[in-house]
Amino acid sequence: MNYYSLNRKAPNTNFETAVIKGLAPDRGLYFPEKITALPSAFYKNIDSKSYSEIAFEAIKQFICPEIPEHLLKTIIEDTLSFDFPIVNLDENISTLELFHGPTMAFKDVGARFMARCLGYFNQNNNNDITVLVATSGDTGGAVANGFLGVKGVNVVILYPSGKVSNIQEKQLTTLGQNITALEVDGVFDDCQDMVKKAFLDSTITSTMQLTSANSINVARWLPQLFYFMFTYKQLHQQHENIVFSIPSGNFGNICAGMIAQQLGLPVKHFIAANNANNVVTEYLKTEEYHPKPSVQTISNAMDVGNPSNFIRIKEIYKNDFDQLRSNLSSYSYTDNETKSALLEMYKRYNYVADPHGAIGYLGCKDYLKTHHNAHCVFLETAHPTKFLDVVEDVIDTKVDLPPQIQAVMHQEKVALQISNYEQLKTFLLQSVSKT
Repeated sequence: MNYYSLNRKAPNTNFETAVIKGLAPDRGLYFPEKITALPSAFYKNIDSKSYSEIAFEAIKQFICPEIPEHLLKTIIEDTLSFDFPIVNLDENISTLELFHGPTMAFKDVGARFMARCLGYFNQNNNNDITVLVATSGDTGGAVANGFLGVKGVNVVILYPSGKVSNIQEKQLTTLGQNITALEVDGVFDDCQDMVKKAFLDSTITSTMQLTSANSINVARWLPQLFYFMFTYKQLHQQHENIVFSIPSGNFGNICAGMIAQQLGLPVKHFIAANNANNVVTEYLKTEEYHPKPSVQTISNAMDVGNPSNFIRIKEIYKNDFDQLRSNLSSYSYTDNETKSALLEMYKRYNYVADPHGAIGYLGCKDYLKTHHNAHCVFLETAHPTKFLDVVEDVIDTKVDLPPQIQAVMHQEKVALQISNYEQLKTFLLQSVSKT
């Protein structure tokens, strides 16, 4: 499979190069040249397939032959080593729990998959690859865990100081080995801008091999389509009109769902559930796209003022606004509305959600007001203990810490403080001189 840059000023390339480079030379995101729908028999017989078999059939066209089929199967088996349960709240609303991996966030799948792909591509390379990544919350921990100990790969994570939860910070600052955390005096958009700038800095790129593990990287982004396939396997016999409400920040997850739909997955509609960072919600109302500085909320993984993956969504719909709007709704919610939803789910269903899942739930409720025959699945993207302060305060109940969280809580934080791009550049160049 070849990939092209969405800026259309760079040569097309294969999966291996797209993964190793992250961004195209013209700063564009890579997108697959062709998406071939799976045969209808695949969906008809989906009940007889394991999750690993479903994932392999769904993603192999994007990856093989750069990774041989037998090795891709092994990568998928290693990646999908935990459960993806669905919890039914009532006859019209369910949640897909994506927090049963090692860092208890949906990003575990993409991070583990990408780490294994990159490890394969770099196994015979004498030069280390540096994974440079910005995080607004859960990406950092998932990437740190997924890449920990991968030979020939060093990871540098930028995160906004004071804008991630205590548990999230512990997950990305306590591992050591080949993982370095940089605490940035700024917001997530500052971190993301620094990462993008580093990729365009020839002084850096001429001396070290950089790639990104944000959802701009195709190996992080594409495996997220598995979630939607797994949901269909579990629900299609009971429900015909399946709608997904996805808490959306950088829009990689919902975009992957749309790729699954392009593969023939029967999805009735998508909902982008936003917090106060509502650029896409406004776009669908006005047809005008205006990125703006991010604002801090209690659903911090969605505090993104200029979603990187939205350009991929536009590409899926060939920049046809009406076609996009017919398949995508978007709602935005305040912190107070998010807290009310957390409490409502706890009292009505005895279900403890996290703030991102609460926003997904609100998206379901709003959509179902006018679409009574749909069954709406919201994605629960992180375990509630990752947002203990908010969740326990709202539901007025102690939440037990799972073993994955307990393991990091008493570890010592190790992070380097930076406040501007020049400090990042100096750090990266010094790290090369030490190797």
